[in-house]
Amino acid sequence: MSIRWRDAMRRALYGPGGFFVSGSGPAAHFRTSVHASPAFAAALLRLVEQVDAALGHPCVLSVVDVGAGRGELLRALSAALGASRPSARAGSPSAAASPSAPVPLASRVRLTAVEKAARPDGLPERIGWVDEIPSGLTGLLVATEWLDNVPLDVASRAGDGWRYLLVDPATGEETVGDPVGPADADWLERWWPASAAGADETAPTGPGSRHPVGARAEIGRTRDDAWAEAVRRVDRGLALAVDYGHLRDGRPVDGTLTGYRGGRQVPPVPDGSRDVTAHVAVDSVASAGATVAGCAYDLVSQREALRALGADGGRPPLSLATGDPAGYVRALAAASAVAELTDPAGLGGHWWLRQPVGVDPASFMAR
Repeated sequence: MSIRWRDAMRRALYGPGGFFVSGSGPAAHFRTSVHASPAFAAALLRLVEQVDAALGHPCVLSVVDVGAGRGELLRALSAALGASRPSARAGSPSAAASPSAPVPLASRVRLTAVEKAARPDGLPERIGWVDEIPSGLTGLLVATEWLDNVPLDVASRAGDGWRYLLVDPATGEETVGDPVGPADADWLERWWPASAAGADETAPTGPGSRHPVGARAEIGRTRDDAWAEAVRRVDRGLALAVDYGHLRDGRPVDGTLTGYRGGRQVPPVPDGSRDVTAHVAVDSVASAGATVAGCAYDLVSQREALRALGADGGRPPLSLATGDPAGYVRALAAASAVAELTDPAGLGGHWWLRQPVGVDPASFMAR
């Protein structure tokens, strides 16, 4: 039985036995910035430090990872925080904090993963595990490749306007359904221009007909709502979304819906055996979050964001190879890993959407 894509994605990804709630987790099927290099977590730690300073070093600084997979990012952050703890012995001059010095960050951070799957074995105790975003947060909320997996509807456009596309969950075969509802029609009119849809005025449009190739749109209203709700859970701090996406003037003509399984791109059959994902309309999402926060957002490429956080991927000086060959090899490997994260044709092309909430954004948005 064919159903709307939004319902098919929800069942395939988050229903019983769904892709994100069963098995070994998404890391076994596709590669994200979190999996690519520890340099990503190191850069995030620097951002955490900037947010902490902007908030005046609160007693508790929350770091919440939405769509946490199996906790890979928070594991890396936990290890980095442990490594950053002051190592001076008690009683030594360097260990005596001045009355105005903040309590070390590692002692104040509360790490929380948000994921529908069960808590994985071996996750450090200091990392909390919940299935919904907690409210009243002071700190950093980060969503790395989460929004692209928020289920959405897909529509086809022809002579009589937009209609929902239906999909058979077992085969992935699509047919044309009913006209889109008023809220989705409003979103399409604002955020997905008809010129981007490649409308075919001669194609069949009635229920049950096959959709015209090159005339589809992915309705991002559910992503807008999800991001707005995430921003609403932050009292003070920064909400950060990292994802691949597009802007209004560059919407893809035939959409971006696809699947991943076992490290390969595959057809987006919503049967629960694979990731089903679509790029994010990042400007629409950003607008929704800014409305909630009452504050302007910042939207830059990952390449630009990571470089601002000190991860530039530059090669180490050749002189190091003479004085410290082993150190040069390590530095070269680290630079190569950062280069992957900042490659504009790959992960570096991801968008970083930074939404401040109740705080001056200048200190952690410096370029």
